[in-house]
This record gives sequence, structure tokens and C-alpha cells, in this order.
Amino acid sequence: MTRTLYIDPHAHMISRTTDDYERMAAAGVVAVIEPAFWIGQPRTHVGTYIDYLALICGFERFRAGQFGIRHYCCVGLNSKEANHEALAEAVLEILPRFALKEGVVAIGEIGYDEQTELEDRYFRRQIELAKELSLPILIHTPHRDKKRGTRRTMDVLEEHGMDPARVVIDHNNEETVEEVLERGYWAAFSIYPHTKMGNERMTEIVRRYGPERIIVDSACDWGISDPLAVPKTAELMRRRGIPEDWIRKVTYANALTVYGLSGEMREADWLDPPPIDQRTLYMGNTILRGGQEPRIERPKRLEDQERLEIS
Repeated sequence: MTRTLYIDPHAHMISRTTDDYERMAAAGVVAVIEPAFWIGQPRTHVGTYIDYLALICGFERFRAGQFGIRHYCCVGLNSKEANHEALAEAVLEILPRFALKEGVVAIGEIGYDEQTELEDRYFRRQIELAKELSLPILIHTPHRDKKRGTRRTMDVLEEHGMDPARVVIDHNNEETVEEVLERGYWAAFSIYPHTKMGNERMTEIVRRYGPERIIVDSACDWGISDPLAVPKTAELMRRRGIPEDWIRKVTYANALTVYGLSGEMREADWLDPPPIDQRTLYMGNTILRGGQEPRIERPKRLEDQERLEIS
């Protein structure tokens, strides 16, 4: 019996519990990508940004790996905090050194929030950084005035000569998807309770537009959100008659294709995984608490036991 594999290419795992990793692994999630984002309140000093980026590049990779999930990340200055000019300038100075770290697959999530002059300035500078480092870009589209903001985002990317095949535009909905696809970008959708995109609507978008350059993610964070949104959406698509190869593209293969352009994300990372040993420490810390039995195993190659046939 083959096992279905999933990638969640937009998951803010710093906001989630270790139990979520365990549940995601059981549901077939083999890899997650964690974009840098707004943490819920303003950061007041660049030092807090340094610690945050170090955490998503470091401890989160360790924590995910304790459950057999490969963790990657995107680094960037989010659009909200681009409006704090002194902080933004300091972050742009330290960002290149984090962008070169192992496991960083894109600059993101970046773009517009209120579409201010400062947001535009720092968006453009980060596009140039991505070009300089040959990294893909993950775009945050604004929650308000989304259609205009998404179009403006694409216009700016084109002004800077950014190849749309290297750009994922996220938080799409029915009013933005057609133009994003027509202009050659990857269209990502965040399956998020009560807002953004629901899995019923997502199913119909895939039915209408097909699977090419469409990506499903959870965007799970500190709000009411679901780290199992990708496998749950895939299951709904199956029940609604979406072809299996389409499902695989939008929940696995497309994300691997675009983020694999970084050179940091390879299918072998999880098809031939390292051993799991929960006795392992990270800077003296364990994911376990008193009395918990550590999981210790040397997994077989997924492709030899229950790998989904790669088309």
C-alpha cells in the first residue's frame, strides 16, 4: 500500500506545539516551509529579529526532525514591520547573512500590507536581494484591497525583472487567481478557518483551473488555524473526484518544484531520511518532558516501503 506524501509550504511552526509536528507526520506531511512573518506585536529592536530568524533556521529544524519532518524556511522583513523605518533598515542589514544559511529556500514572506511608501521601498530592496542570491520569493498579498495589491505586487516584480517562475504569490482567492496564473506566477492558497480560503472553495478552484502552478498550504500560525489543512484538503478533493495526480501536484510536487530552485530542498531529504533519535539535544534542550519515552528508530527508505509513485 502506498503512502500519500504532503508538503506544507507555508506553516508558522514557531507558533505551534510539538504535538502538531507529531500529528502532521502521522497524516503524511514530510516537509514544511516556515516563512518569516508578523509575530502578533511589533518587534522593537533588530536583536529580536536576529533571535527570531535564528530560531526558525535552527531549533525549528531540530524540533521537526524529531518526528521525521524536514523543515525549511524563508527569511525576510514582513510588510507590516516595513513601516518601522529604523527597524527595517537594521533588518535589511542583517538579512543577507540569514539568507545564506542552510535550509533557507526563499526570501519571504514579503509584499504589501497597507500599500504604503515604506512597504514599497523595502519590498523592492528584498526583490533585489533575492535576485542577487538566486533565491525564489514568497509573496504576502494584502488582506485589504487584495485585488489591487496583488496586481501592484506583480507590476513591481516585473519592473525589477523577476522571473515569475521563481515567485510564489500566496493568500490568493477567487478574485486574484486568474490574473496570477495568466501572468506566469505560482498561485498559493492558505486554507485557513473563517478567512482566506476554505477547502471547499479550494477544491472548486482546482477543478476549474487545473493543477498547474497551484499550491495549497495551511499558513497555520498563532491564530485559529489548522496544521492538518493540506492533508484534509487533499482528502476532500479525493471525495469530490479530483484526479489523484492533480492532488499530488497541488499538495506536494508544485511546492517542491519552485522551492527546489533554491538548491536547498531535495526530495531525497525525506525519501532517504536520517534516523530519528529523540534522545538528541539541541543546545542542551530536548523536546521531551519528564517520563516520556524517547522514540529511537532508523527509518527505512520511504521509496522502498510506501513511497508514492513519482510521476
